[in-house]
Amino acid sequence: MLEKIKELDTNLFVYLNGLGSETYDKLWLIITNQLYWTPFFLLLFYLIFKKIGGKQTLYVLLFIAVLIAFTDQTCNLFKHTFERLRPCNNPDLKSIIRIVQVRISYSFFSGHAANTMAVATFLYLVLKSRIKYLGFLFLWPLIFAYSRIYLGLHYPGDILAGYFFGALFGSLIYLVYRKLKPQYFPG
Repeated sequence: MLEKIKELDTNLFVYLNGLGSETYDKLWLIITNQLYWTPFFLLLFYLIFKKIGGKQTLYVLLFIAVLIAFTDQTCNLFKHTFERLRPCNNPDLKSIIRIVQVRISYSFFSGHAANTMAVATFLYLVLKSRIKYLGFLFLWPLIFAYSRIYLGLHYPGDILAGYFFGALFGSLIYLVYRKLKPQYFPG
């Protein structure tokens, strides 16, 4: 059963990765680089500040920092436990896929997918009653994580597992935030 899932995952990766072309490689390299998301992060920061004020924004940022650290460390633990080769390093795939970028670390699960989904889930739960159309925030992890498939760095299963763990951790940290907010972070 596990072999069948891995085969489906590989086949889906080969298909999605094969949709790319050199024309768009630079665009997807920009999308995968967190530095280029700075205007988006600044916009998010501004919206959060406008809706909940400076003190509450600092509390939310503190929780986001803890969330990213926890998600990132969990991701690294999984990567070193499962040691799944990235598609770009898989000798069985190298000749049939597009490799736009190479990383030497392991693949399962995607830290990009986990971190972005964790933050998006947490922010959505904190701000959904204050910001209309906040659901569009989930386009960020979708686009960001797809860039990893496009570049040849992650299988779709890595992305889906990252989404799952990110949504789980984002929800759990939100529950902690909600429980502690009245006592320690009033306002």
